[in-house]
Amino acid sequence: MDNMSPSKPYMIRAIWEWVIDNELTPHIMVDALYPGTFVPQQFVKDGQIVLNVAPSAVVALDLDNAGISFNARFSGIAHDIYVPVGAVLGIYARENGRGMMFEPEDYPEYEGEEQHEESPNLAPVSIVEEDNSSDDDPEPPTTPPTSPSPTGGRPPKRGKPSLKVVR
Repeated sequence: MDNMSPSKPYMIRAIWEWVIDNELTPHIMVDALYPGTFVPQQFVKDGQIVLNVAPSAVVALDLDNAGISFNARFSGIAHDIYVPVGAVLGIYARENGRGMMFEPEDYPEYEGEEQHEESPNLAPVSIVEEDNSSDDDPEPPTTPPTSPSPTGGRPPKRGKPSLKVVR
């Protein structure tokens, strides 16, 4: 059948459920530069962010075929997050790194730049110099972690996400 829907959102949901069923913590690695991605810019490193999507860390999680949306706290401030499925680079268990990485997708034509002004707390991210001077311990228990990946919007070499992200 030629007109089948993409499998990626189904794989994301399946891995998320598998990680939860095994009582581990699901994290997604996101290309924060992907059009339509809304994440707190101050937690993006090298164009990527890793988000804790465990039920205990987020509110109103919705894993649909177009994207992932939820509310989460970053340094005590609540943010509405939206990640298009195309921006998801991987989903895995924090504790052991097991999960699935995805090939980076080409950016779609996107004409929604004016949408970025709607939320004062979130904006699509552009590559900027990081200022992490005030974040000695940026992760309270319900705060999604950040990614130290050095690959600028592309998945790191096999094995690096879990080695760098898992603490």
